[in-house]
Amino acid sequence: MAIRFVTGNEGKVREARDYLEGVESVEQIEYDYTEVQSDSLAEIAAHGAREAFAELGSADPVLVDDAGLFVDALGGFPGPYSAYVEDTVGVERLWRLASEEENRRAHFRTVLAYADADGTETFAGSVAGTLVPPRGESGFGYDPIFEYNGRTMAEMTTEEKNAISHRGRALAEFAEWYAERGE
Repeated sequence: MAIRFVTGNEGKVREARDYLEGVESVEQIEYDYTEVQSDSLAEIAAHGAREAFAELGSADPVLVDDAGLFVDALGGFPGPYSAYVEDTVGVERLWRLASEEENRRAHFRTVLAYADADGTETFAGSVAGTLVPPRGESGFGYDPIFEYNGRTMAEMTTEEKNAISHRGRALAEFAEWYAERGE
């Protein structure tokens, strides 16, 4: 049995394999599930996992994630709409909007949803930081404007970023649950 990670992002799959090494194999599956419109990452991810499990067939479980950047001064915006905002407004323009605020605290949050024949479980991870002018050449998305302990995520190596990442924290919680479950 393998866990099917529904994503087009090979980096996410590599990270999942690192956390689940020795517990379960992880295979990447590309499936364009229906993304419900919701302010809840858990609701979006759980819906995607349930749909993917039902539509893809097989008894092998699926894993789906949804993530977002939540800016305190903007009421949590862009939150679950982060990918859309990045594609339409862009990282620079979001920074300009946030730069007008005194409070520039923000956090990245990821929710992983696991689905199998028994149902769906969700696992969350987050990392808090501050929005700053763009710096760094690594990473992707909002990494250049998200600072953690004095460095943006775009200034970190992949290993440094993964060690503190929201997705990594969610994967660690999932891996512990999955191992205890004894699948």
